[in-house]
Amino acid sequence: MARPSKRTIWLVVAGLAVIAVLAALVVTVSMAQRWIQTVTAQPPGIGVRVLAPADSKAQLALTNDEMDAAATAATEYLAVQPTSYWLTPEQDPIGTAGNTVTGLLAQARDQDVALSLVIYGLPERDCGNHSAGGLSTQDYQRWVAEISAALETAPDLQKIVILEPDSLALAPECGNIDERVPQLREAVDSLDGPHTWIYLDGGHSGWLPTEQMATLIADVGVNDTVRGFATNVSNYRSTYDEFEYAHALSEELDGLHAVIDTSRNGAATAGSDWCNPPGQTVGDESGTFGDEVVDTNLWIKPPGESDGPCHGGPAAGVWWPDAAVELTRNNR
Repeated sequence: MARPSKRTIWLVVAGLAVIAVLAALVVTVSMAQRWIQTVTAQPPGIGVRVLAPADSKAQLALTNDEMDAAATAATEYLAVQPTSYWLTPEQDPIGTAGNTVTGLLAQARDQDVALSLVIYGLPERDCGNHSAGGLSTQDYQRWVAEISAALETAPDLQKIVILEPDSLALAPECGNIDERVPQLREAVDSLDGPHTWIYLDGGHSGWLPTEQMATLIADVGVNDTVRGFATNVSNYRSTYDEFEYAHALSEELDGLHAVIDTSRNGAATAGSDWCNPPGQTVGDESGTFGDEVVDTNLWIKPPGESDGPCHGGPAAGVWWPDAAVELTRNNR
């Protein structure tokens, strides 16, 4: 058999090199396209800025002349951090909730930021635990409709709605899945609107098995109305664990998106203790992280508000200066 000439060998090698370069370019372009799609197709996304509400409990606490210097400094720090506003019927009842939302939208527009709201008023909320309360079924529908009408007055503004934390993850324990699912489905239908991103309760990485949580979310209805689910709300799990959990849950739900609460997971050493565990710190600020599944991280639970009467804390939702000092000890 004739041996190939040096010129033939050179041409083959050169051809293979060109093919390799072209293949590398194709891979690079493909990766760049996927990266661009990931960044541009997922508002609010990395870098999002949400409102630091002027009427947050941190801001209101600054009028308390009895706080010492450390508590004042901690509260001042937390008062200016972009954080979700919690709408509850106890604080913003029927007849006032709409005005509250309209005011928050005006603040967000003035500051050119997104508005992040938590809606927290379901009937028999929290199964009678520390955050017990909520409205009757009929009043809940009226309350949500009032909130929705206010949100619709700002169709161009980005709204992030965290709908009823713990409602789904807690339902099996409460034995009220049959009531919860239609209540949440009706709320989703009412809140649907332009630039309104709705996230259902997704529990957290240390709670229900992924498959069970996915079934609960799917029962409410995964469609174009629901953007995704929220994890780690008012909890202390690490961002790493929550990203893994969000990806696993998203895979069960055909690519549904997620947001992660990083308001108090800086230390992430609480384990199963969810009620004012000692030694915790605030986590990464809103808009720090995100990928093709996790739209972004947010401060959903306002740091400094008590989880309930445990570890020396006041009632759930009450401003607790000692907690504010502890949580911000590395940030001031």
